[in-house]
Order: sequence, then structure tokens, then C-alpha cells
Amino acid sequence: MKEEKEIKKEKDKKEHTHNKIHELEEENKKLQEEVLRAKADLINYRKRKDEEVSAYLKYANSDLIYELLPVLDNFERAIKMDDNNLSDEVSKFLAGMKMIYAAFREMLEKEGLKEIEALGQKFDANYHDCLFTDNDPLYEDEIVLDVLQKGYMYKDKVLRCASVKVNKLNENKEEKEDKKGNDNNE
Repeated sequence: MKEEKEIKKEKDKKEHTHNKIHELEEENKKLQEEVLRAKADLINYRKRKDEEVSAYLKYANSDLIYELLPVLDNFERAIKMDDNNLSDEVSKFLAGMKMIYAAFREMLEKEGLKEIEALGQKFDANYHDCLFTDNDPLYEDEIVLDVLQKGYMYKDKVLRCASVKVNKLNENKEEKEDKKGNDNNE
């Protein structure tokens, strides 16, 4: 009887030990999964941060370049003067302005500034800002007829849309058709 109790006690002890081992193995498995998830989260966090830092560095100068665009515009306005009707002194000054403008523009282009081609192009709201419309039958519908202010890209991002005048043929055709239709109904 004593032996049976001892055997039973021994058996209970083994079972308890076995259960404890099983619990510890399960806990160990859960902890390993948590560690793997934490590693994956850390890797993803690092990738996100690297991408954010890379994007920040890529466009770090965009605010400065945007602030310089009015200076570029003013240079362009100044050098559009007709230097055939100028005195020799003013003509020399204009030549100097043209050189400064060329150097300034070259420096901005080296930094990643590109002019948005607009004149004669199909209107694209992503790159153009329509200020006026006109009806010129010599051009197709939605074609940019005039550039009022140049637009610029900085690397692959629009820094300023080009302000343009766009040809609108459809509006006038529809208005004429409505007027014809109204005249016929009267």
C-alpha cells in the first residue's frame, strides 16, 4: 500500500512535471513568435524611416527653390527688353543681366529644377493652371495657347503649375447649337 502511494505520488509528480514542461514549451513558443513579430516590426519601421529620410533629403531644397522662382521670373521680364533701342550703357547692363540670369537658371537646373513645357501642349490640370480660355479654330480643343507664368518641376514633383490660356472649341459650339435650337423653337 505504501508502495502504491509512492508509485502514485511518483506518477503524479511525473505528470505534473510533464504538464509544466508542456506549459513552458507553449510559453516559449509564444515568446519566440512575439520576438519574431517585434523583429519584423523593427525592420519595417527602419525601412519606413529610411524612405522618409530619403524623401526628405530629396526634396529638402524645394522650399528655397520655390522662393527663388519670383526672382527667376523677374530676371526673365527684365531681359525681354529690346536692346536695339537702348543706349550703349543700358545695353551693356542688359547683357550683364542676361549673363546673371543664365548662371542663375543653370544653377537651379543643376539642383533639379525643370520648366514645365506648356505652350502648344494639351492642357493637363496636373501641370497647368487655366486662367483664361479662348476660341481659336486654328488650334485643337484643350491646347495651351499662351503661357502667362511658367511652371516648374523640382525633380519629379510639381513645384508651381504653369498659368495658361487654353483653347476651348466645344463650349462655343454647344452655345451656338443651343442658340440655334432656341431660335428654331421660337
